[in-house]
Amino acid sequence: MGETEVVLLGWQLSMFSAKVRIALAEKGIDYEYKQEEIPHNKSPLLLKLNPIYKKIPVLIHNGRPVCESKIIVEYIDESWKGKSQLLPSDPYLRSQARFWADYTDKIYEFGMKLIKCSKGEEMEKAGQEFLGCLKVLEGELGEKPYFMGEAFGLLILHLCPTTAILMHMRPLGTSV
Repeated sequence: MGETEVVLLGWQLSMFSAKVRIALAEKGIDYEYKQEEIPHNKSPLLLKLNPIYKKIPVLIHNGRPVCESKIIVEYIDESWKGKSQLLPSDPYLRSQARFWADYTDKIYEFGMKLIKCSKGEEMEKAGQEFLGCLKVLEGELGEKPYFMGEAFGLLILHLCPTTAILMHMRPLGTSV
C-alpha cells in the first residue's frame, strides 16, 4: 500500500463502521471503502486483518490494520493531529470524553435490548433503562451546544450512530 493510503473495511448498516466513517469525514481524510457482507460472508481480507474478533470495522493505514471502532477513532485522531481534534488535549478531559463515549455504547446496548423485547413487562423495563440513560446524557449536556466543549468531538461522534435506534422506537410502541 502507498504511504498515505487509507482503506476501511465496513458494513453500511453498522454503527461501529459509521463512527469510523464520521471520524474520517471530520478529519477530511480520503479513503477507500470496502463493503463487507456481514454477517455470513466475511472476506478473506477481513479474516486475515482481524483474526481474533473477525469483525468490522478495520482501518488499513499504510498497510497496517487497526481494529475496533473506539481504537480506530483514537488512532485517526492521533495520526491526523493537524485537523479537527476529536479528543481534548487535557488528560482529564480526555478521560471524561472516553468515559462518556463508553456510556453512549451502553445506550446502544439498552436500545438493542428494547428492540429485541417482545411486549409487556420486559419491554417496559428495557424502555425505562433506555430512557434513564438518555436522561443522564441530557443532564450532562445541559445548555451546552456540544459535550466536552464548543466543538464536535469524540462523544458526539459516538452518539450520532446510536441515535439511529430512536428511529426504530416509535413503531415498537414505545414513548421515546
